[in-house]
Amino acid sequence: MAELSKRSTIYFDPQLHAALRLKAAHTDRSVSDLVNDAVRASLAEDQEDLAAFADRVAEPTISYEALLDDLKANGKL
Repeated sequence: MAELSKRSTIYFDPQLHAALRLKAAHTDRSVSDLVNDAVRASLAEDQEDLAAFADRVAEPTISYEALLDDLKANGKL
């Protein structure tokens, strides 16, 4: 069975809404398609970021204070 679309009310800044409508008209796509694609892209980016964080969880960390001390000790500050 095909999944039904869900309806939601979104309040856009008027200039963004105008730009979105214009893009929809110029690309022969619906505003809904454009918004869905943008949300998908944002969620995919979040997933990539979370995967990168997970990959780096075992990396050593350094406090800001220790970083400044190291920079000063090495003549960088």
